[in-house]
Amino acid sequence: MDDWKSLDPRPLPQQPISRRKPWAAIILFSATAFLAWTTWTSTGSSRPRLETSSNISKEPFSWDEITPSRTLEYQDCGDGLQCARLQVPMDYNRTKANDRTFALAMVRIPAKVPVSDPRYGGAVLINPGGPGGPGTLSALLSGHNLQTIVDAENGPTKDPLNEDDKYFDIIGFDPRGVGSTTPAVTCFPDPTSQRDWELQLEAEGMLGSCPDALQRNWQRTQALNQGCSVYDMSAGAVEGEDSMLSYLNTRLVAQDIVTIIERHGEWREKQGQQAQIAHDRCHGVDESRAILRRTQWRVDKEPLLYWGRSYGTLLGTTFAALFPNRISRVLLDGVVDMDKYYRGEGRNVVVDADAIFDRFGHYCDLAGPENCPFYTEGGPKVIQEAYWALENQVLNTSIPVMASQTSGPEIVTWTDLKAILRVAMYQPLLAFHTFATLMGSLENGDPGPMARFKHSKYFESCPSEACKIAGPWSPECSHGSDNSLYASAAILCSDAEYLTHHDQDSFRKVWDELKSDSATLGDYWAQLQMACVGWQAKAKYKFTGPWGGKTAHPILFVSNKLDPVTPLHSAHHMSKQFPGSAVLEQNSEGHTTIAAPSLCVSKTIRNYFQTGALPAAGTLCEADLKPLVGAPSGSLGLNGPLSPGDRELMDASIEQVMRGHWPYLNLNLN
Repeated sequence: MDDWKSLDPRPLPQQPISRRKPWAAIILFSATAFLAWTTWTSTGSSRPRLETSSNISKEPFSWDEITPSRTLEYQDCGDGLQCARLQVPMDYNRTKANDRTFALAMVRIPAKVPVSDPRYGGAVLINPGGPGGPGTLSALLSGHNLQTIVDAENGPTKDPLNEDDKYFDIIGFDPRGVGSTTPAVTCFPDPTSQRDWELQLEAEGMLGSCPDALQRNWQRTQALNQGCSVYDMSAGAVEGEDSMLSYLNTRLVAQDIVTIIERHGEWREKQGQQAQIAHDRCHGVDESRAILRRTQWRVDKEPLLYWGRSYGTLLGTTFAALFPNRISRVLLDGVVDMDKYYRGEGRNVVVDADAIFDRFGHYCDLAGPENCPFYTEGGPKVIQEAYWALENQVLNTSIPVMASQTSGPEIVTWTDLKAILRVAMYQPLLAFHTFATLMGSLENGDPGPMARFKHSKYFESCPSEACKIAGPWSPECSHGSDNSLYASAAILCSDAEYLTHHDQDSFRKVWDELKSDSATLGDYWAQLQMACVGWQAKAKYKFTGPWGGKTAHPILFVSNKLDPVTPLHSAHHMSKQFPGSAVLEQNSEGHTTIAAPSLCVSKTIRNYFQTGALPAAGTLCEADLKPLVGAPSGSLGLNGPLSPGDRELMDASIEQVMRGHWPYLNLNLN
C-alpha cells in the first residue's frame, strides 16, 4: 500500500519487491538502506512529523488543530486516517473540571467496513514498545500491514459475502507523557538545551568505553534526573501541585486503555444510531433494530483487542491482570517478564543475545565472501573473533576520519561499534549485512563507511510555519516524539522503583552480571538500567499485582527462538501466569517477530483475531527469510506458489518488517 508514504517527509526507496523472490530484493536493499539505527543515546531527532499530503506545498497536519475532548471526536487528518485527542484524568481519583488531564494523541485506520456492518470486528489497539514508544507513529508506519494480517483473507466486497469474516480498525495512541500526547515529559527549558545535552552525551561514550565511563555516565545521569524528576517543566504545571511525573506509570496507562475502549464503544453506538436512522429511511423501519443491537455500547464492559510488542507486552499483561474480564483478543509479541520488570526477580533479559551473535558467524560463513563482506576463512568462530579484535583495537582510543567534499571530519569509537552491534542483534535480517559491510571496511583500514553511517542518522527537516513564527529555539521547532528517551526513563523508574536505589557499588555488581550473561549487550543493558540513578519522583498508584490471572479469552504470546532482550523463556513464564494462554514460537533471531517475516506466524495471528483459536501447544513456525542467506528450504511463503490471499499476507509480513522500523531507513555507504 502506498497511502502511508506521504505521511513521511522522506520517501521510501523505490526498489520493487519481486513476488517470486522478494528476499533477494530485501537482502540487496539492506546493503544500501538500514532500518534501525538508534544509538544508545536515542536522540529521537530524526522521527517524522505526521504528514498528510504528498504535496510538499501543503503544511503538515498539526495536533493543535484538534481540541481535546472527553468523548472521542475523530476528525480526518489526511490519507484516509482519523485523529483524535482524548482527555483522560491525570489522577483518576481527581476528575473535577479544573483538575489536570492528559490529551492522548490517537490515530485510527478505519476498518474496511463501516461500524454498522455485521462484519465490523472492533478496534485493535497497538503499542510498539518502549516504554515511551509513540503508538501514533507505529500506526502511520505499519498500521495498514497489521490490519491486513488481522483482517479476513477475503476482501469485504468479495461475493458471496461471509458475515463470519471480520475487519478491524487499527488505533495507535501515544501513552501519557509520550510523543504528541500532552503534556509531555520535558526535562529541558528549551529544545536547544536538550540537543546540546544529547550531543555531549553521545560524545561521552557508553559504559565500558573507557576506565572512567561509569563515573562520568553516573554523574551525567544524576544531573539529568535530579532536575527532571523533581521539577515538572510540562505545560500546565503549577508549583505546589502534584507533578505529572507521579502519574506516568504503566498501571495508569492500563487505566487509560479502559477509557479509550469505553469511549470508542460510546462513539460506535452513536455511529450505529445514525446508520439505523439512515437504513430505516431508505429501506423501511427495521423492527429488530439490528444495527443498534450490533453497535450498542457495552457500558463498563467493553472488551479489549490489542497487539503489543516488547514493552507493549508488559502493558498488555498488566492490563490483563487488572481487567481479566475485558480480554477479547490480546496478542503479545516479544514478551517482557513482569516479575523481572517490576521487581527485578528472575534471569537477566540478555541471556540469549550472544547466541544471536553466534548465528551471525554461522550465517556469514554460509553466505561466503559474495554475500558477507566480513567473511573470513576458518569458520564461524574465526569470523566472530575478527569482530572482537576490532573492538579491542578501538577500546580506549578512536579512529580519525578526515573531512571530504561531502561530509565533515569524524571519529569512530568503541561505542560506535557497540551501537551497530546492538542494532544487528535486534534486527539481524536487515542489519547483519550492514554490520558486515562496516566491519569489513574497518578491517581493511577504511573507516569512511562507518563515519558516513554515523552521519546518516541525522536528517534534514523543513521547519513548520509555527516554528518559523515562534523562532528556532522554541518548542514549536521540536518534534513531539523528541522526548522518547526521557519519557522512557520516567515510566521505567516509576514502574521499577528498585532501580532507583542503587549506589555505584551495587550497580557495578548488576553491570558485571549483565556482562557475564552477554558480551554483546551487557554494557548496553546496564546503560539502560542506569537511567534511574537519582530519580526521585514516585508513582502515586503503584502496580503491586496480581501477576497473572484467568482471562475472559486466552492470550496469545509470540516469541522468536532467539530474542536479544525478551527471551523465549519469558514468554513461557508469562503464559503460565495466565491459564489457558498459548505460546507461538518463530524460528528466527532478533527482537520480536517483526525481525523476520513468517507466513506461518501471520496466518496463525489472523486465525486468532478472526476466530479466537489458539495454536496447538509447541507450535513452531519457520521464518521465511534468514539473514545473509535468503529463504530457507522450509519457507512456506517463498518456496512454491501462493494463493492470492497468502501472497497478500506475505507481502504485508515483509512490509511490516521493513516499515515497522522506519524512520531509520537512510544509509549511504558510498
